[in-house]
Amino acid sequence: MYRRSMWKPFAADTFTVLLSIFLVILSNSLVVPLQADEGMWLFNRPPNALLKSKYGFEATHDWLDHVQQSSIRFNNGGSGEFVSADGLVMTNHHVGTDCMQKLSSSGHDYLTTGFMAKTREDEPRCVDLELNVLMQIEDVTERVNAAVTPQMDTAAAEKARRAIINTIEKESLDKTGLRSDVVALYNGGEYDLYRYKKYTDVRLVFAPEKDIAFFGGDPDNFEYPRYDLDICFFRVYEKDQPARIKHYLKWSPEGAKDGELILVSGHPGRTERLDTVRQLGSLRDQTYPYILNVLRRREILLRTYSERSSENARRAHEDLLSIENSRKAILGMLAGLQDPSIMSKKAADEQTLRAAVMKDPKLEHAYGDAWDQVASSIRTSEEIYRDYSLLEAAQAFDSNLFEYARTLVRLADETAKPNAERLREYSEAGLESLKLELFSTAPIYDDLEMLKLADSLSLLAESLGADNELVRKVLAGCSPRKRAADLVEGCTLKDANARKQLAEAGRKGIDASKDPMIQLAKLIDPEARRLRKIRDER
Repeated sequence: MYRRSMWKPFAADTFTVLLSIFLVILSNSLVVPLQADEGMWLFNRPPNALLKSKYGFEATHDWLDHVQQSSIRFNNGGSGEFVSADGLVMTNHHVGTDCMQKLSSSGHDYLTTGFMAKTREDEPRCVDLELNVLMQIEDVTERVNAAVTPQMDTAAAEKARRAIINTIEKESLDKTGLRSDVVALYNGGEYDLYRYKKYTDVRLVFAPEKDIAFFGGDPDNFEYPRYDLDICFFRVYEKDQPARIKHYLKWSPEGAKDGELILVSGHPGRTERLDTVRQLGSLRDQTYPYILNVLRRREILLRTYSERSSENARRAHEDLLSIENSRKAILGMLAGLQDPSIMSKKAADEQTLRAAVMKDPKLEHAYGDAWDQVASSIRTSEEIYRDYSLLEAAQAFDSNLFEYARTLVRLADETAKPNAERLREYSEAGLESLKLELFSTAPIYDDLEMLKLADSLSLLAESLGADNELVRKVLAGCSPRKRAADLVEGCTLKDANARKQLAEAGRKGIDASKDPMIQLAKLIDPEARRLRKIRDER
């Protein structure tokens, strides 16, 4: 099971259902060593020959469908699985903390005390959690590629590709009623259409207190060995009744045996194995160091806030956990990229591939300049990376209220366009899921909002300079702390009903709104969109 990082480099995140294979070797020592076969595999591209020849195991179509439809994607980041016919879902504790924190209050802190529903009537509904079960996979590579013609420049190609993907998703949603996402595989080498059954009535069943769930040190899933009860149970409902589930995983009372084949199904993000040396160098020298500096800054901010009271610690827990998760993940990736032996091997492998391409006239004609094109794109991304991160990725506006405001502003703009022309996150097929989060009734804490927003506004001023024209407009003659207080205190978007009314009013409502957070989102949107356009098109 994986927890999605809240911090990502430039590339758009793609979630796929994957199989990993492990051969478990049990021992009498406290540390259980794992000997793993290399790689992860898609369910529609299983390593049948490897499984058959090396392990004598045949992954039949029915077996793969069973495991695939037993596996679950959490929209807040993470994986789980059905474990009963009446909709019971098992996942890691840290995957469930988002729901638990949003259900908690100063008088009912489920993270500290844990939770157990004695009856189904006692199972509280998560305020904005969506679970997805992958039902079908369709290869749409040919259709996506056909929309891009050789004479198109990169800007026209990006526009055509986005249009056909939005169209494919909408057609699929209308035809099947299933959530439909086109995912790019192999850096755009292939495209698959994933159709998900969606559950939005998700209720908490059981979670231990965080002290036992995270017992043993650093509170996350990147630390081993771990001796804790890292588990959480939910139940999905349909029409106010527990969902009837055909495919679910059954508990094994015997557990894993010595030398037994283990297959792990989940929804991780992506790897960078196909990145060029130039891309990896950019991650090593610019992207990851920048992100780490911001993460460390915010980790200190939230730790200091949390130490002031137990209530502060409860409010900041999920944000702090996400930052710790991201910091550790990126530190690990950066350590690999800073290892000369790894980069040297990557460079040698790349040189071998380039030499092979240049020896074949057809390959040279088609792909000979591919590495130079990538290098040119990376140079462009490096030039705009800081400003893109601050404005489009909104690192200068670390606030749930600002996120609501930006979504409302763009929702009005994008839904006024034909579906094929919209930004990907506002395509017709994804609007229902977007609105689930936009209209969340999760609590908003003014003091925490002010703290985070003030620090991120200070980051904006530090990065661009206090005399920068946009910085002056954003701060409106105030210090970052005063400006953050004014924005949060004057914001009406804390009320989910107010957000719904504004969304229903469309562009007319946005234009007439006096909400300071809406006005801030409108202020920075032209420059943020300009930077995004450069990134997407080049």
